[in-house]
Amino acid sequence: MTALVLLISVLIGIPSGNAFLEPLQKRDSILIADQLRYGVQLKDIKEGTRIAFPDFSPEEGSPLEILSSWQLDSVRVSKKKEVPARYDIKAYVIFTTFMGGEYELPDIPVLVGKDTLVFSGPEAITVTELPIDMESFQPNDIKPQAKVPYTLKELFPWIYGSAMILMAIAILVLWFIHRERKSREEALLAAEPAHIRALRKLDKFRGEKFWKPEQQKASYSGVTDTLREYISARYEFGAMEMTTAEIFDSLKGSDVPEELYKEMKELFERADFVKFAKYTASEQENATVLPRAVRFVSDTYQKELEEDVL
Repeated sequence: MTALVLLISVLIGIPSGNAFLEPLQKRDSILIADQLRYGVQLKDIKEGTRIAFPDFSPEEGSPLEILSSWQLDSVRVSKKKEVPARYDIKAYVIFTTFMGGEYELPDIPVLVGKDTLVFSGPEAITVTELPIDMESFQPNDIKPQAKVPYTLKELFPWIYGSAMILMAIAILVLWFIHRERKSREEALLAAEPAHIRALRKLDKFRGEKFWKPEQQKASYSGVTDTLREYISARYEFGAMEMTTAEIFDSLKGSDVPEELYKEMKELFERADFVKFAKYTASEQENATVLPRAVRFVSDTYQKELEEDVL
């Protein structure tokens, strides 16, 4: 058996527990060329304390090779105001070997302040050689990396992310389809004659539900806005931005019959009362709204056709 040579002498030693031995490669056994940490743990060391470690060197012809000098890691630091910090320190060297066999490691003396603490090494470590094929007497090749199947927990982030991306794409596609459909509908409506658009919109207000007290404001606004659009297209002035008085001032002298003119003016004025003065129209008044609006569109359109013929 071969031992590492300790190059410092120990005058007075205080037993302080076992040293630790950790393989860098996490395996059940130690193989040739595996690297190992061999060192000690010092606890509650006061800041500024002098610490000295031994110089490990393998004896001549030893198969053990020291790969690094002493390395220090602070495991824990305790600091308080106006009090020196206290440290838990992990100190170790790294060594390896390229020959199989059983090896002893020496105890580790560490000088801490004025005391020498001695940490016991392991009784022995066994380094296993690579297995050899006894038929060909050739070392077996390193086994390929094992392929472990993915678990649902590992796949879940990818599944969730893919689902979110597909959902976002689906929403964008549906939005584009809706926008294109709406654009086509608007284009078709814009291409229709003004009186057809107006009559179609007015037809939506048929039914008692539109003329209930709580629905009157929305219904009167819808009917008068439809008539404003028709008037803007038919008589070519900006009725949408005008007040009721301005609209009917502009319609004076047009081809609108006097009786129909008065009916429309009365309808618009009543709508203003409903929208702005919280007026509640009676059932008899509500019953006249659609017939008058439809008659206005139809009669003025007929006038337009007669003008075109002439």
